[in-house]
Amino acid sequence: MNVKKRRLIKLLVAILLAGSVYITFLHTKIHTFSHREVLKEADYLIILGARVKGNVPSLALQYRIDEAANYLKENPMTIVIVSGGKGPGEDITEAAAMQTELIAQGIDTSRIILEDQSTTTDENIKYSKQLIPADKEKGLLVTNDFHIYRAVKIAEQYDLDIGGIPAKTPGVIIFKTYVREYMAITKFYLWSLFR
Repeated sequence: MNVKKRRLIKLLVAILLAGSVYITFLHTKIHTFSHREVLKEADYLIILGARVKGNVPSLALQYRIDEAANYLKENPMTIVIVSGGKGPGEDITEAAAMQTELIAQGIDTSRIILEDQSTTTDENIKYSKQLIPADKEKGLLVTNDFHIYRAVKIAEQYDLDIGGIPAKTPGVIIFKTYVREYMAITKFYLWSLFR
């Protein structure tokens, strides 16, 4: 084997090792943030939007709604901001779909605030922040477990000291969502450097 080939192999091995270390770092962050203790008696929740199929929440979004509904039933003074606009293939906004499902689970409409313009996690948090009543300080983001870390870090960029309620991730999309999340976190890191 000539010198050039040996150098190439060493370079590829170094890249693979560095990539493995980086993915392990990201996965550890995701795991740690999704297993933090959930704040009791929060003033408000923000449910982050996810895909709606026509007017029916995707399974990932339904898990978020269910977790939020359970928390709201146990904490009757907590209000909720449902956050998500209308994307391709959606007949209604994600916020409207969440509102309908929460009402069906017994949550009073007076406790639900709609944010129906956002199309990204960043916008979910940015626009929802504008709707948080002035007297509400302690908050929680409701999203799938893989998404808690990035969502909380984005919220920090908007001066929100907020925790998370992790909803489970549907088994059939775990691999795809984690790969996408690793890329999204990397993009967030790069964006933060130049903000």
